[in-house]
Amino acid sequence: MSELLFSYGTLQQEDVQMASFGRLLTGRPDVLVGWRQEMVEITDPEVLARSGKAMHPILIPGRKDDSVDGTVFEVTAEELAAADRYEVSDYTRVAAPLKSGVIAWVYVGSRKE
Repeated sequence: MSELLFSYGTLQQEDVQMASFGRLLTGRPDVLVGWRQEMVEITDPEVLARSGKAMHPILIPGRKDDSVDGTVFEVTAEELAAADRYEVSDYTRVAAPLKSGVIAWVYVGSRKE
């Protein structure tokens, strides 16, 4: 059974997909509503090597009219676990409804108290 994963950042990059999953993912455009995007500095050497970027987008709760464009991918449970390993502790995975009506996993900013 496949899982749905919404990406708005580096998991859309082909080089990151090949390094993380060993294949290119199949996806379609979608939108996450009620969230907004900021940037976070990544210091994990493995993530930096895969993405080639020190600054990565991250989602924080927004207003009802805020939205983030991205891609929803079909992944296996094993690939979802690989995505969990790729994402650093700044992110947490949650299930969220997309504009298309599907529910997908998405990595959002971890709440730090």
